[in-house]
Amino acid sequence: MAVKITGIEKNSPAYKKGIRSGYTLEKINSHEINDVLDYQFYIKNSKLNIVIKTEEGKFKILHIEKDESEDLGLEFETYLMDRQMRCSNGCIFCFIDQMPKGMRESLYFKDDDSRLSFLFGNYITLTNLSEHDVSRIIEMHISPINVSVHTMNPELRVKMMKNRNAGKSLEILKKFAGAGLKLNAQLVLCPGINDGEELKFSLERLAGLYPSIQSIAVVPVGLTKHREKLFHLDEYTPETAKEVIDIVTSFSDKFKEKNGTRLAFIADEFFIKAGLKMPDEDYYEDYPQIENGVGLWKSLESEFYAALDDTESVSPKKRTLSIATGVAAYPLMKSLCEKLNKKFTNVKVNVYEIVNNFFGHSITVAGLITAGDMIEQLQGKDLGEKLIIPSVMLRSGEDVFLDDITLEEASEKLNIKIDPVSNDGYELLNKILK
Repeated sequence: MAVKITGIEKNSPAYKKGIRSGYTLEKINSHEINDVLDYQFYIKNSKLNIVIKTEEGKFKILHIEKDESEDLGLEFETYLMDRQMRCSNGCIFCFIDQMPKGMRESLYFKDDDSRLSFLFGNYITLTNLSEHDVSRIIEMHISPINVSVHTMNPELRVKMMKNRNAGKSLEILKKFAGAGLKLNAQLVLCPGINDGEELKFSLERLAGLYPSIQSIAVVPVGLTKHREKLFHLDEYTPETAKEVIDIVTSFSDKFKEKNGTRLAFIADEFFIKAGLKMPDEDYYEDYPQIENGVGLWKSLESEFYAALDDTESVSPKKRTLSIATGVAAYPLMKSLCEKLNKKFTNVKVNVYEIVNNFFGHSITVAGLITAGDMIEQLQGKDLGEKLIIPSVMLRSGEDVFLDDITLEEASEKLNIKIDPVSNDGYELLNKILK
């Protein structure tokens, strides 16, 4: 399969050889180019023989020499150069199935594309990989691969994911491990289904794939209020959340004693649900699963306090501002700002927790707060000169909330500047102190 070139960077290696927009890229060094993985893998050579087809249908072979790290300068219609692969599972805990109707179409797309795992860290289930896909991944030795495992029990995985290939695809996980690829695993736990003894079984089986398995994230299922006609699932209670913590802690303590790493890490949300204090910073090692909500709390807290210690010579002007965040992070933000207020008495920070009415009160993370809920709950509040929000409230790379309200529109409705901040303690302090 050839891919059409839709743009080209001026003065790039390809441009200098006469390749233009509208041409078709056929082969690189005798290899067919089907998608972005083929392209990125085969252009790493310093000497390239490229077959292209002009708009008139003529084939040309071009010889290009370049630095191995240098890009050819070609642009394509889509980043993947191919259609994005849809998820073929019907997971009983799928968050997308729990969303209300009427949101933008892209929010309902279920991706399960291995290429997005390699390129952007997305988690995949392995259920829609062909033998060719598996062979290509091993041949290219592309890793790490992030896998949504959920359970290592093949029969249970079939039931949880409603896909007859879900159990068999665990063999792919073992094949990748045997090939020396690096793997990160995710276990989304549903009370009474894949926790308890099943969780112990999954942890032990994954541990058997160490050191290819680099880390395991244990996270609780997220349940919205829009679960009509879906599989019945319970929420974690303080008692059941503590049971999960005890199982994972027992496993990871023993594993660390033997191998020097915990391997399995518990999401912050479990500690919040259990009403327990977050672990010390050394628990999280190098934060291998922070994108899964494992260590976000401690990372932000540690960085903020370190940044605060570095501000001895700072004399900020008197000001009032505000921070809006989710219910889960509210106690942390409140604590950070109280400590800041003690050091800089002329800086007042009002912290507001936003209850999630849109998805339901059991959804407490900041990344699922809508602008509508935020605007409604902040009306009439003392916001000061600026409102700081976590950047995860916005669609990645855009200034748009989940409910399609833009950052500018929200700012106008609240009549205040809104300043997004990433999960970085230094950046947060800088936003507060200017």
